[in-house]
Amino acid sequence: MSIERLLRIMARLRDPQSGCPWDREQNFASIAPYTIEEAYEVADAIERGDIQDLRGELGDLLFQVVFHARLAEEQQAFHFDDVVAGICEKLERRHPHVFGDAKIDSASEQNAAWEEHKRRERAAKQPSGSVLDDVPKALPALTRAAKLGKRAAATGFDWPNLNGVFGKIEEELRELRHAVNSQNAAETENELGDVLFSIANLGRHLHVDLETALRATNAKFERRFRYVETRLRLADRSLNDATLEEMDALWNEAKRQESDAPTAKE
Repeated sequence: MSIERLLRIMARLRDPQSGCPWDREQNFASIAPYTIEEAYEVADAIERGDIQDLRGELGDLLFQVVFHARLAEEQQAFHFDDVVAGICEKLERRHPHVFGDAKIDSASEQNAAWEEHKRRERAAKQPSGSVLDDVPKALPALTRAAKLGKRAAATGFDWPNLNGVFGKIEEELRELRHAVNSQNAAETENELGDVLFSIANLGRHLHVDLETALRATNAKFERRFRYVETRLRLADRSLNDATLEEMDALWNEAKRQESDAPTAKE
């Protein structure tokens, strides 16, 4: 199926006379949350290894791109073809070793070249602005923290090694404990934010994607807690009936079962 069919469907949905009332009422701001949600659903399908669901979720995400492009076309700002042309030009520009004469022999060299291309593009757009100017504010907070740290690090504003990062985390934890002991709610929130920002920088130094790591831990917590619920239910008991010690014992049982489970290599 051609992208032209999807573009025609989008235009029909937005038609002032015969379109869908809901679609006609939307604007960039109102559908932005749906765009973010669809991107997360793509990531979720990938993590679950559900290739058929991934196909559907990619379609939903593509529809969001088409929706935004249609809104822009109605405002005579740009068209969908301009979006496609823009990304094509950017990809060719940032891959001179593929579409030009440059020579790059490794992924690490490509990463460095890619970042340099982006740096020059940002400087051209904002010659007197901050290197942090175009870090999107709508990013998840931990992801944005890592990006802010990465941008600052590119200028040399960074710890030289992991010891400096761990030292900063320990410092922030001490300040958080002091704020908690002082029963200062505003300061506690502030210091907790500092701890999280430091953790984000640790993830950056370790080359660990924070959202991926935290989603994995969320899944692990959910899996083990469901085990506790199931075991109690089989004993005809509820969470409210169980003591903390009993729940801890079942939690540890779930951990042992996971550690004892054979791996794919076994």
